[in-house]
Amino acid sequence: MTELLNLLAAIALLVWGTFIVRTGVLRMFGEDLRHVLARSMGSRPSALAAGLGVTMLLQSSTATCMLMASFVGRQLVPTSAALAVMLGADMGSSLMAVVFSFDLSWLSPLLIFVGVVMFISREKSAVGKFGRVLIGLGLITLALHLIMQSTHPLVASPVVRTLLTSLPKEVVPQLIVGALLAVMSYSSLAIVLLTATLAEQGLLTPTVALGLVLGANLGSGVLGVLTTLRGSVATRRLPVGNLLCKSAGCLVAMPLLPLFHDLLQDAAPTVAREVVLFHLGFNMALAVLLVGATTLLASWLERWLVEPPAPLAPARPQHLDPMALETPSLAISCAAREALHQADVVETMLRGIEPVLRHDDLELSQQLRKMDDTVDALYSAIKFYLTQISQEALSEREGRRWTDIVSFTINMEQIGDIIERVLQDIEDKKIRKKRRFSDAGMAEIVHLHQRLLQNLRLGMSVFLDGNVHDAQKLLEEKARFRALEHEYAASHIVRLQTNTPYSVETSSLHLDLISDLKRINSHICSIAYPILESAGALANTRLRTGAPVASASAMPKVQDAQRQG
Repeated sequence: MTELLNLLAAIALLVWGTFIVRTGVLRMFGEDLRHVLARSMGSRPSALAAGLGVTMLLQSSTATCMLMASFVGRQLVPTSAALAVMLGADMGSSLMAVVFSFDLSWLSPLLIFVGVVMFISREKSAVGKFGRVLIGLGLITLALHLIMQSTHPLVASPVVRTLLTSLPKEVVPQLIVGALLAVMSYSSLAIVLLTATLAEQGLLTPTVALGLVLGANLGSGVLGVLTTLRGSVATRRLPVGNLLCKSAGCLVAMPLLPLFHDLLQDAAPTVAREVVLFHLGFNMALAVLLVGATTLLASWLERWLVEPPAPLAPARPQHLDPMALETPSLAISCAAREALHQADVVETMLRGIEPVLRHDDLELSQQLRKMDDTVDALYSAIKFYLTQISQEALSEREGRRWTDIVSFTINMEQIGDIIERVLQDIEDKKIRKKRRFSDAGMAEIVHLHQRLLQNLRLGMSVFLDGNVHDAQKLLEEKARFRALEHEYAASHIVRLQTNTPYSVETSSLHLDLISDLKRINSHICSIAYPILESAGALANTRLRTGAPVASASAMPKVQDAQRQG
């Protein structure tokens, strides 16, 4: 029983080591990996090389598949090029299996010691992140050594020998077992290395080991499909295509396993080496034979997996890709795109205020008010998505962007709430009571409304590119809008004094409207604060030099007034 627990613990350590390496590399090179993959789509050989190199870093072809599926889903790369990257990714994973098949037990203590020292001394820096990768590599080599040690007592156990020799001799059940193990461990590399070790210890016959390796390759494809089930149709195309490639390769290789065993027996000095060389040869053959067919396969996938037409105003998140959470820089980009989607819905609501006012369109007003539920739902989804991004994995610049997105979505959610109340007031105080504004009053509100739309579009631009000049321009609009509010409120009072009929009827609504539009503008202008603060372009106070200073108890109120005024 103890020997079995030791073996299970060693297998768990192997899986954990590959996970640490994968997450460490993504945290260290996440954005650079995206750029490398994006630049490598010019030709099929370069796409193969990019997939091979990135997967050797990540220690997981599944992680590469998730990364590329996100790119395909966001239409950053074509499906055909992504399929070529995946063929290279499978070669990269199999190459690492060959490397780890050598006796690297002497290297494990060195990697773990150096990695821990680097990680503890410089945890937040690139050095610390690289130390994390070294720890993972050390754990992988240590786990392989522990697996070999744990299997020695098991070899002598009659029960274990009977259990393993009872594995079916047919290839199809071996494929199923190998695939299930790969899915359960979330790592085909770990299963291939485990199979090679068990075969070396005599617990598995070579042909059974080769069948399990085929199954591990198939399981890697199944794992990619399972992890993208909740993604968009475009996102699912790549994993499905990768699984089809692996399935085709398994169908061809299954009847030839005895022949492969005979050929590799002469080329490989040990059974373990035979297993990993078969794994490498299988993936190299797939890459050579299928790289030319990626365009045809991609065309077929795009005809078979068709994206349904998107609704005009989709209420559900469109860009919050759960697979991108493995790469913080990519996840931040997804959250920013979803925040702009939320702002688009807010802009639709804001734009609809004018036709509701002009035409007393009660039906349109009710439709626009319902859109506030969409704004709130998107805000909750973005907030939850951002909380799933590991803060320690973010660089300083990404951390600031994380904060900017939170601030932006809060402002959009509050603007949506204000617009909903404005529309409700218009329904109650104007449409249902059949009142109308004076021509001058309507012109003032329309002017403020149009200026507000311009400021919202400028605010979205500032959020998108962080241009300091545009941020300054947006903040200047706050003072201009405040001056217009005072001017139009005074004009309205003058009309009341002259007993203009329509002005008297709609006085309360008119004053509330210009006040609410000013509040909306304040939230829009708040988008500029983080950008200007990062650039050091904000003054400490708006008070004139020599002006009376408020008492300590009043200072919070003054600061609040500065923000809201």
